[in-house]
Amino acid sequence: MSFSISQASTPSHPLAPYGWDDAWADTFAPYAEQGLLPGRVVRVDRGRCDVVTPDGVVRADTAFVVPRDPMRIVCTGDWVAVDRDGDPQFVRTLLPRRTAFVRSTSSQRSEGQVLATNIDHIVICVSLAVELDLGRLERFLALAMSSTAGAALLGDGPLPVDHEARPLVLLTKADLVPDVITLSHLVEDVERIAPGVQVLPVSSATGEGVDVFGAIVGGGTSVLLGISGAGKSTLANTLLGEDVMHVQQAREVDGKGRHTTTTRNLLVLPGGGVLIDTPGLRGVGLWDAEAGVGQVFSEIEDLAGQCRFHDCAHTSEPGCAVTAAIEDGSLPERRLDSYRKLLRENHRIAAKTDARLRSETLREWKRRGAEGRAAMELKRGRTR
Repeated sequence: MSFSISQASTPSHPLAPYGWDDAWADTFAPYAEQGLLPGRVVRVDRGRCDVVTPDGVVRADTAFVVPRDPMRIVCTGDWVAVDRDGDPQFVRTLLPRRTAFVRSTSSQRSEGQVLATNIDHIVICVSLAVELDLGRLERFLALAMSSTAGAALLGDGPLPVDHEARPLVLLTKADLVPDVITLSHLVEDVERIAPGVQVLPVSSATGEGVDVFGAIVGGGTSVLLGISGAGKSTLANTLLGEDVMHVQQAREVDGKGRHTTTTRNLLVLPGGGVLIDTPGLRGVGLWDAEAGVGQVFSEIEDLAGQCRFHDCAHTSEPGCAVTAAIEDGSLPERRLDSYRKLLRENHRIAAKTDARLRSETLREWKRRGAEGRAAMELKRGRTR
């Protein structure tokens, strides 16, 4: 099968089910002139990747695009240009990403790790088999709402189109909460910490919510995220109509799974759309997520704008609208603690890679320390 740019926008194009469109065709045009094939990465494994192309799936080596920057490593969901033939075939370039879900690694260098790219829906799976961990969910949401940050810089060539990935929260294993009132309260609890985000209870066992979820992800690319045991692979199998992803039972004592999914896999859904299933995430470190934190905790940021002082720390300052909201019960203290924790973490990660920010942070700590000591001395003077 031969490929031409003139065929790129037709629905019958072999890459159309994988998300190929006119914008990608325009971006790829210079590489088509070089005789390269377009393709989408469906799996990455130890320096090699499976790429679906108009000529079928090829196993390609990524040696030519292994950079020093880990943010530019080929990832599941990437669009790439590969050799038309050869043994082995090579990925020659990485097309610019529309969106990317990035977390920080656990390394001392605080590098970013790209988990999935060119996604339209970030689906956060939360199991109802265990007690809701709202703090972890807030962390996932902050990263999801920051998914477009810097995405345009990750790749070669012009950015295809302006894009935004929309988060969605799935409360999986909803059949384990048979009481309708209890389930509705759980949904409300999540909706309160996920402003503007759709929250959908689903059950692969009973089919509850699966049709609605299938309709949502029926267009574009979606990535399933969550800890092990959240039911991601089971849900993927339900949408696919067959057992493609291997699953195991979660432990009854804590609902945790056994990391049966070990790679990120891109799957075409029979009803339309593309799904990326991912291994369970033990840790989700923030990476360039300040904007996302602000969106997740928008009510706190709105209150902060009403404080008497623009640099209010929301502790004991007079005229603080945030502490006033905590005192009258309209803002849970847990929510403020989580907000502070995520902002500190994100700032710490950013400071490790930004010398100027480190210097500014140190000056701010010294300033606050001096103000604290001065206030203490003034207090002691009044009590003598």
